[in-house]
Amino acid sequence: MTRSQDPQNPSVPAKSARINWQEELQEHQRWLRTVILARCGEPQAVDEIYQEVASAAIEQKSPISDPAKVGAWLYQLAVRQSLMYRRKQGRRRRLERNYAERGMPLNEHRQPNNPLQWLLSDERRQLVRDALKQLHPRDAELLLLKYTENWSYQEIADHLNMTNSAVESRLHRARKRMRQVLTSAKVTEV
Repeated sequence: MTRSQDPQNPSVPAKSARINWQEELQEHQRWLRTVILARCGEPQAVDEIYQEVASAAIEQKSPISDPAKVGAWLYQLAVRQSLMYRRKQGRRRRLERNYAERGMPLNEHRQPNNPLQWLLSDERRQLVRDALKQLHPRDAELLLLKYTENWSYQEIADHLNMTNSAVESRLHRARKRMRQVLTSAKVTEV
C-alpha cells in the first residue's frame, strides 16, 4: 500500500492523497469477508455483498479525507451493505410468503364447507381477473395497488407521483369502468 505523504512531514499522509482502491480492497478483503459472513450468516452471499462494498468504495459520493481511516470506513461500509442485504432478503421472503398465500385458490382456514360455494367464489375471482385484463393498464394498476396491496390514497399518490385528488378521481373512474365490465359479463356480485 503506497500513500502519498505530506512534503513537510514525511510521516504524515497528505490530506488530499489519492487512494488506490484496488490495492486497499485487496489488502482488507480477507477480514472484510469475515465481517460480512458474521453479519449476514450466509456463506453463499459473501461474494455478492463484498462486490457491493467494492462498488460503493470505488463510486463513493464523498471522498475520504484521511487515507489512514480507510479500514474503518470499509468496515462501516461492509456492515451497512450486510444489513441492507439482510433487509432485502427479509423483504423477498415476505413477498414470497405473501405470494404463496395469495396464489392458493383458498386458504384452508377460509375454505367454505359447501363445494358449490367454493366453485362459485373461484369462478367470481376468475371473472374479476378477466375484467382487470380488459381495463386500461393504469386503471388496473391503481385498483390492484388499492385493493390487493391495501395502499392508502396518500401511499399511491407518493409512489406514482400524483396528487391525492388525482388518485381519488382516477380510482373512482377505474371502479366505474370495472363495474361496467363486470356488468357486461353478467357478474352481479363480487
